[in-house]
Amino acid sequence: GLSSYARTQAASTSLLAMATLSPLMKARVDLAAVYRLLDKMHLNEGICNHLTALVPGTTDRFLVIRYGLLWSEVTASNLVLVDATGTIIEGEGPVETTAFEIHKAIHLADPVKYQCVLHTHMPYMTTLCCIEPFELKMVHQNSCRFFNDVAYDPVFNGLVLDDKEGERLAKVMDGKSVLMHRSHGVIVCGKSIASAFDDLYYLERAAQVQVMALSTGAQMALVDPETAKHVKGQMDGGKEEWAALHLEALKRQLARDDPEWPGLN
Repeated sequence: GLSSYARTQAASTSLLAMATLSPLMKARVDLAAVYRLLDKMHLNEGICNHLTALVPGTTDRFLVIRYGLLWSEVTASNLVLVDATGTIIEGEGPVETTAFEIHKAIHLADPVKYQCVLHTHMPYMTTLCCIEPFELKMVHQNSCRFFNDVAYDPVFNGLVLDDKEGERLAKVMDGKSVLMHRSHGVIVCGKSIASAFDDLYYLERAAQVQVMALSTGAQMALVDPETAKHVKGQMDGGKEEWAALHLEALKRQLARDDPEWPGLN
């Protein structure tokens, strides 16, 4: 196998090549990286769940996984580019119906704030979607990151197979960055792929702390609303920069682990 030095050099060469990519190809690389990373973190389910990102400069075209692929198989080049009518513009389908209906509606609801839409059934957040009270509690620094930025949908109508249910979910989000959907899972949105990924990562960490705290049987020590709001303000000030650095660091790890990453061909 490659030595550590050789892997690092290969990763550096790969990242240098990515620096000259078009905005569309960079979006492909970043979204493919998020698929790969969440797979490594075991935050996906089989060939289900879906992550999308708008094509830069558009409001109705987005990248999504081809249905049937494992997240570990996603590359920059095999992501499917689809428009709001369901027409495949680049790549080979099919695109899962639930992925299309949920993500289309949310992207269209606010193409600026919802540039990237990530839907998973990640374990700890999904656990919180299945208990009462149905709430992300302000119990930890990571929780405060989402103060007053979580929407709650107590209605579970089964699989999202039509545009009406997708539009209903988008309406329930009402400008929030996170949606907790009863008996289903979570949707996390961001102004960039990096910021959406960063939020999803820390949201699951916050949920893990809450579930572990609940498991002790002791009363949770809640952060007061004023402090939680202050912490969120502190985090919002640097979040985009920190998120970009976080994703770039993890992309370097992907490049070290896989000499063929990011699969531009």
